[in-house]
Order: sequence, then structure tokens, then C-alpha cells
Amino acid sequence: MIATHTYFVFLLVMAGVTYLLRAVPFILLKGKIKSRFWRSFLAYVPYTVLAAMTVPAILYSTDSVPLGACALVAAVIASLLGRGLVGVAVVSCLTVLVGEYALLLLF
Repeated sequence: MIATHTYFVFLLVMAGVTYLLRAVPFILLKGKIKSRFWRSFLAYVPYTVLAAMTVPAILYSTDSVPLGACALVAAVIASLLGRGLVGVAVVSCLTVLVGEYALLLLF
């Protein structure tokens, strides 16, 4: 078990790192970014981070990674067909549900 002192040291270090990651860009980048490359690069960072966190969660949230991959493919297809957030989520959940049920029937 971690001692209380060690816990608070870890907490302060994590708070410091979080603060620095948020404060340093404001300190260093006081003016508007004029470079077209950096503006377009920074515009895509939130989407990249969201995808990096979401895709592994989709794949490993089911009992079977292939079923998670099927749900991901179904979600991408549903979103390309113009479905909203709820529609995409329902299609993904139904894909996993039907897949799990089919696996139970086969084995």
C-alpha cells in the first residue's frame, strides 16, 4: 500500500505536469499562428487524439476483438451513410449483439 506522503507527492507531480501542458502553449504562443502548416496540423490534433483513445476501446470492449472490429466497420459505414451519433452507436451495439448471439449458436 502506498503511504499517504507518497500519494500526495504523486498527486502534486501529476497536477504540475497537467498544468504545464496547458500553460506552456499559452506562454510560448502569444500571437496568432501564421504558418499554414502548423494551423492545419493543430486543427487535426483533437481528431487524432480522439481516434487514438476510441479505437482501442472499441476493439477491446467486447469479449472478442474480431467482433469489436466488426462493430468498428459497421460504425464507420453507418456514419458514412449519414447516420447520427445515436444511430451509429445503435448499429455498433447491434452488430456486437448479433455477433455474440451467432457465436453462442455456433459453439
